[in-house]
Amino acid sequence: MPATRSPLINVMAAAAQKAGRALVRDFGEVEQLQVSRKGPADFVSTADHRSEGILRTELTKARPQYGLLLEESGGKDSTDQMRRRWIVDPLDGTTNFLHGVPHWSISIAVEQQGEAIAGVVYNPVSDELFWAERGLGAYLNDRRLRVSARRKLAEALIATGAPFLGHGDVERFMGELSILMPAVAGVRRYGSAALDLAYVAAGRFDGFWEVGLNAWDVAAGIILVQEAGGYATEVDGGRDPLHGRNVLTANPAIHAAMLKALNAGRPKTTA
Repeated sequence: MPATRSPLINVMAAAAQKAGRALVRDFGEVEQLQVSRKGPADFVSTADHRSEGILRTELTKARPQYGLLLEESGGKDSTDQMRRRWIVDPLDGTTNFLHGVPHWSISIAVEQQGEAIAGVVYNPVSDELFWAERGLGAYLNDRRLRVSARRKLAEALIATGAPFLGHGDVERFMGELSILMPAVAGVRRYGSAALDLAYVAAGRFDGFWEVGLNAWDVAAGIILVQEAGGYATEVDGGRDPLHGRNVLTANPAIHAAMLKALNAGRPKTTA
């Protein structure tokens, strides 16, 4: 039986698909885009801002009382009793987009009292819509998702994000990579954290970790993984990956193995 989407998911899906149509048009003319620099290797395209404008308009029209947290333009406070707000990345994988690599996404989540309760990650190129809502499961279009069933780290394909041009802790990343690379079947760096998390939920990746992320990078992906039966924590095991600026997600067995491996030599902290 096809999955029944709630009105909240329908709002997010419609907004993502509308923004996605505009991005696909721009992607077809990627060499002609006007590009500005936000920082070293952190490109912002006209497409990025156009997508955010569409999402802001559509989401605000549907739920005007919700707050907003957007990557490019900040946001607005919530007037909702449950303190709900949209957390939006209008183009996750901007560098891929600007280089003509068809691996990028739109990420929209709803945060309620500090926790992600619903999310959508949409890849307009493949027309894959990953969505989840608290207590109702995770889906790819109309197909129910489950994290992978692999239990051995040696059989696992995991994903990560790497520091680039002054962004991130290179020394820490290389240390973590040197621990995990010899222990797993493969490591991938695809350039869109939102899609990496969605792929964990779909069982395409067995796990994902990255440090130096923002809420808009991970909010939708966290709820996808959790509703697909996986675990999402901070890399050191902390319980707030949405706001902790780092994330470790996987199925339960692989998560435990990755957590142990990454923290085996890390000094213990005391409260």
